[in-house]
Amino acid sequence: MNRRNFLTHAGLLSYGAHFSANHLHAIDQVASDAKVLKGHRIDKVEFLSAKYHHPRFVGRNSQLKPNGQHKKDSCVRLYTDQGAVGWGRTRAGREQNKIEKSLIGKTVDQLIIPSIGTRAGVHPAVDLALHDLAGVILKKPVYQMLGAKGSRATDLYSGMIYFDELDAEGKSVGIDKVIQNCQWDYDYGYRKVKVKIGRSSRWYPHDKGLAKDIEVVNKIHETFGKKGLGILVDANDGYSLQDTIDFFEGVNDVPIYWFEEPFREDAQTSRKLKQWMLKNGREKTFYTDGEKDPDLELVRELIADGTLDMHLVDIQGYGFTKWRRLIPFLRKHKAMASPHTWGSMLKTHYVSHLAAGLESTAIIEGVTCLSDDIDYGDYKIIDGKLIVSDAPGFGMKLRI
Repeated sequence: MNRRNFLTHAGLLSYGAHFSANHLHAIDQVASDAKVLKGHRIDKVEFLSAKYHHPRFVGRNSQLKPNGQHKKDSCVRLYTDQGAVGWGRTRAGREQNKIEKSLIGKTVDQLIIPSIGTRAGVHPAVDLALHDLAGVILKKPVYQMLGAKGSRATDLYSGMIYFDELDAEGKSVGIDKVIQNCQWDYDYGYRKVKVKIGRSSRWYPHDKGLAKDIEVVNKIHETFGKKGLGILVDANDGYSLQDTIDFFEGVNDVPIYWFEEPFREDAQTSRKLKQWMLKNGREKTFYTDGEKDPDLELVRELIADGTLDMHLVDIQGYGFTKWRRLIPFLRKHKAMASPHTWGSMLKTHYVSHLAAGLESTAIIEGVTCLSDDIDYGDYKIIDGKLIVSDAPGFGMKLRI
């Protein structure tokens, strides 16, 4: 098969790719990978649940009741007739039988193109598992399938500082609990923490809640600032524009790495906030959004006009393959990526491959988890950065 016929078969031309002599080596690699994947046929699909837990109880944010501590990851495991196994987090729901029927008997090259992602028509519930499987078969970490264009080390923050002064029943146990949890994260290796704010939205009277947000952030900076612990904040859409401005003024001496979801994204209000930030000494604070049920077209518009600095749509909910295609848009508009990962360390590790593979990921949300059912692999935190695994696929294993 000549290169053009192969590219048409593989689906590359349909993505509008333009190839020259400089790309011949890459094209040959695509052809070689496809040949290897064609030798593997899916012969078993297994849906299962893996237990895990956070190292501590995780409390409230501005909208939701306590997260808790003990959780389960819904997973899908794919087997081939040649003995290869790949797996990933999934949201198959009631479509498990449909998904299984769509996969059984297919060769892996019919389902995924390593240099692009899953093929059109492949159910998104197996996106992550197929990337893992392809990497296992090709004996490559996923980030190398993506091109290895970024650094293997990416900045990391803890996403686990919630309204920790409130216990599970909502009784106050004091701000020292917040500081204690920040210390745990610092000792674990994090050098940035994301602090949930927006207490006035649900759990406190308005003025008291806003004051508590300000008190907490100032106290964290006072305690850890000299140790180099950076602070991000996330209001989970719990603020108004004026609340956001009042918060910034209340933490005037605190460097804030980013402000996430101050309020539901809105073109006019979001632009007003960005202009206020630029005029009031917060030009170094990133304005980020796109995580919770986002209006994706509006988020793209706000990124294109420079209002938003970073896109946060979830790595699994949006899709790993779709994220691969979103990165060029962000790069074009000099914006950055930081896919939402809250809930599972699996998602944290998935994003590290996106970061190392395609650049443009500024920082990763760290979700600390422990599990007897999951081997999270040889990922490491060094100097506040997450080092991606070099093992095939995503480099993680199920023990069940």
